Amino acid sequence: MLQMIRERIESRGPYPSLFLLAIPTAFVESLKLVALAGDGHWISGSCMVIAAYATSFLVLERLFLVVKPKIMTLGWFARIWLGCSAYDW
Repeated sequence: MLQMIRERIESRGPYPSLFLLAIPTAFVESLKLVALAGDGHWISGSCMVIAAYATSFLVLERLFLVVKPKIMTLGWFARIWLGCSAYDW
């Protein structure tokens, strides 16, 4: 099942792949902001932040590795990615 999903993702073009990565990223990042803005609910907010970071690490990292070859064919993205990676610590 996962192999079939991966093949369908890999068959997409560069812009649909970028869009496919942007949707869950926007959702997870907004969850982090909502969790930090919680007023007085520090336990549930902390759990939400942990869950958002886990989702970001486990799902988005894997999705990025699958779509990276496609989105690196976009010239503007490749220039940004390679320019930023020159400053990795």
